[in-house]
Amino acid sequence: MAFSPFKFLQEVRSETAKVTWPTRKETTITTIMVFVMVALASIFFFLSDLIIRYVVTFLLGVH
Repeated sequence: MAFSPFKFLQEVRSETAKVTWPTRKETTITTIMVFVMVALASIFFFLSDLIIRYVVTFLLGVH
């Protein structure tokens, strides 16, 4: 069976037409949510690292 680029592009176009694309509002809200979650995760890992560092420093007696 031979590969037909024209048929392939037709199928891609057909499948793309079936996709439900998000609205601008949905995209904006999702982007904001991602930034908020990244900020919260950054704060969490920063504080976790700080606490672990203090505990290890205390246990090892390193100043």
